[in-house]
Amino acid sequence: MSGSRGFGAPVYDEIGQTFRAAGLNAYLVHVLSAADLDAIATAGGARARIAYYTQRLPDWTSAVRGVATYLDGQPRHGGKVGVLGTSLGAQIASAASVGRSDIDALVLVDGGFPNGYSQPVRSMPPLLLIWGSADQTFPLSIGRELQRTAQQLGGPVTLDVYDGGAHDFFLRLGTRNAGAAHQSAAKFLAARLSR
Repeated sequence: MSGSRGFGAPVYDEIGQTFRAAGLNAYLVHVLSAADLDAIATAGGARARIAYYTQRLPDWTSAVRGVATYLDGQPRHGGKVGVLGTSLGAQIASAASVGRSDIDALVLVDGGFPNGYSQPVRSMPPLLLIWGSADQTFPLSIGRELQRTAQQLGGPVTLDVYDGGAHDFFLRLGTRNAGAAHQSAAKFLAARLSR
């Protein structure tokens, strides 16, 4: 899952190829509708976008949970599901994964819990955080705080920081940082989902 600017990004083919090479089946879950994209694009600034995200988050997380539950029950997946989200997609993925037994691994790229997230967090799946050191939208301090939170919950967590990576570095086609981050995500998911 990606944020509103990554919807349909050409890099998804590259990520899919990396995941397939690691033995993973990858599915792109579109939780943002055309109406969502329009509302986000025409929102009058960050405060209005965040208010819209807060309003729509329950539906978006429900959609992700529904897909995870469906895939968890499919015999060819061996009962293992991982979720990867970038930016707004990371916010949705984190909210959808908290306390879920049918999500076995979580990768968050340049994003964590949604603003004002108030649900109790008692457990998280094994977690890989991928962050650009130059992210201005979600500064690295947010990633470090999320790492501390996950560590306090006792779950395995790793923070991979990509030097000079801007907020959208993961979605930049053919760059060294993006390729390395895709490989890291694939390796983490393959290790967690093959157990």
